[in-house]
Amino acid sequence: MRFRSFIIAYALVPGLFLFALRRPAPSPKNRYSQVVDLTASGRVKTGSEAKSGTRIISPAALVSGAWTPPQIPAERLIGPLVIMDLNASSEQICITDIANWEAQHGHVPLGAIVAVRRTGNTPRSIADSFPVADDAAQFLMDARYTRGFVIETEVRLGRTLSRQIALHGNYIIEGSVRLAALPDTGSLIIVAPGTIGNAAKSPVRVLAMVG
Repeated sequence: MRFRSFIIAYALVPGLFLFALRRPAPSPKNRYSQVVDLTASGRVKTGSEAKSGTRIISPAALVSGAWTPPQIPAERLIGPLVIMDLNASSEQICITDIANWEAQHGHVPLGAIVAVRRTGNTPRSIADSFPVADDAAQFLMDARYTRGFVIETEVRLGRTLSRQIALHGNYIIEGSVRLAALPDTGSLIIVAPGTIGNAAKSPVRVLAMVG
């Protein structure tokens, strides 16, 4: 009797295997609920003058011989988006701000692109300054391997920080919009610079896929 049961079970195995092969795999769920365009249309006031749209400041704009926008590797143009808030009373994101952010959200994901969102009324005197302190930016690039920074205004950079950003292969997106519509974490950002020309600064399309 046991031998007969074994023969029947053995005969059923091929059929079960074929059924498993024919059974359609469950379709993966879309983890992103919407797409937000962070690109400014038309002319945007950045500091004392209006400039056209959203631009990328490539490493080549900071250090001679570095990557121009078309030369930035594709894998560095997409990554987790992290948003840190800069209050009206603060001039720059500092190391303490990063520590507080990570205490709430966990470590900044490796390879992230960090956006700085200004809240409240930013004093005119600091509107154009780079909103991340030198040591904080260095920490993000060295310890979290960031790929770039997204800023809402035009920025001015010191020589030392400019060089470090370029040598780390990072870039800056200036004149971005709609950061207020995004959560602090969980989004994926896609940066799409033009592929023609060698201008170190050029218009760019920036999209955020919101989780």
